[in-house]
Amino acid sequence: MANTHLLYLHGFRSSPLSAKAQLTAARVAARHPGVTWWCPQLPPSPREALALVQRGIADWPAGRMAVIGSSLGGFYASWVAHAKHCPSVLLNPAVDPARDLARYIGEQTAWHDPEARFFFRAEYIDELRAWDVRGQAPGGAELLLAMQGDEVLDWREMVERYPQARQVVLPGGDHALSVYPEWVDAVLEFCQLA
Repeated sequence: MANTHLLYLHGFRSSPLSAKAQLTAARVAARHPGVTWWCPQLPPSPREALALVQRGIADWPAGRMAVIGSSLGGFYASWVAHAKHCPSVLLNPAVDPARDLARYIGEQTAWHDPEARFFFRAEYIDELRAWDVRGQAPGGAELLLAMQGDEVLDWREMVERYPQARQVVLPGGDHALSVYPEWVDAVLEFCQLA
């Protein structure tokens, strides 16, 4: 049975205005007009971000959704997929954000609007640890899209973290996954959209 709902989760300092989110939204609208699409603006608190997501997908039909996550959104997508038993696509996912984001405690700017500022608090590191599903079986089929040239996260950790995933590891590239336009159709096909 095809999926009728698609959730997209953006990364740290990112937003629904990211090129990947916008491209995915446009492609879903053009090719899967009956699919419910949601890409929320996630708050900096992991607890609040996942509470927002849980509320937003609470009424989505069981077994009829998929989730895509980029960077920190990939970490969140793993949790959502585990909780909802749905397929997930992980785009250069954060493997250990509690470790990696500890150096960002303090005031931050939003990537798509440098005038927008937020404070990343020390307690968010513990919140990230609380939502980590490493070591648990995946909730559904997984597709990992990782770039060896990612300047922010180590693609080898991604490959190790997701051994059961269908893995597409590409040479070069960057954390922003600039090759995504070439892969968006394969990503949506993996999500098995109606």
